[in-house]
Amino acid sequence: MNLKLENEFIRIIESDKWMIETLTIVRELKLNDCWIGAGFVRNKIWDEKHGKDRTKLNDIDVIHFDKSNPTKHYDIQIETKLRKLNPKLNWSVKNQSRMHIRNGHERYKNCNEAISFWPETATAIAVRLNFKNKVEYIAPYGLEDLINLLVIPTPKFDLNIYKNRIEKKKWKEKWNKLKIKTGYNIGYK
Repeated sequence: MNLKLENEFIRIIESDKWMIETLTIVRELKLNDCWIGAGFVRNKIWDEKHGKDRTKLNDIDVIHFDKSNPTKHYDIQIETKLRKLNPKLNWSVKNQSRMHIRNGHERYKNCNEAISFWPETATAIAVRLNFKNKVEYIAPYGLEDLINLLVIPTPKFDLNIYKNRIEKKKWKEKWNKLKIKTGYNIGYK
């Protein structure tokens, strides 16, 4: 692990008051193996690297791992609690202990393994605030691609879906410094 990148990453997250407030709300639910990931993290780093204000998020992706209650109904109950705590945010809660079924995979062991199946290495990162008010993260592919503005498909994700996602998201229009890899062995655009 590159300590300089890790320190930069944590500094960016910890210096964002809104992110810390959001992480605090989720922490207070005391869910097992619980994180906020995807655009919440990715967009913040990309915005910072581009000198931009916060890019609007579609939702706040809260993930947790609870084999004792893997129902969608339980996730909806958690979303309802979160909406009561902050109704301005569009909360999306997914128990990763059941996501393998939707994705056609073997059962995941934890959230870190589950996010290793997310589309891009820069998206497969999640953060949480521990009870000592320190930011912790999981990043099965490391932080390098995210910090270095590289968009690369994860080896476990369907390449055709990845390509369609890249076209649909139009990230290069929002963050022009991104280097997007269009395939596993293909260069960047």
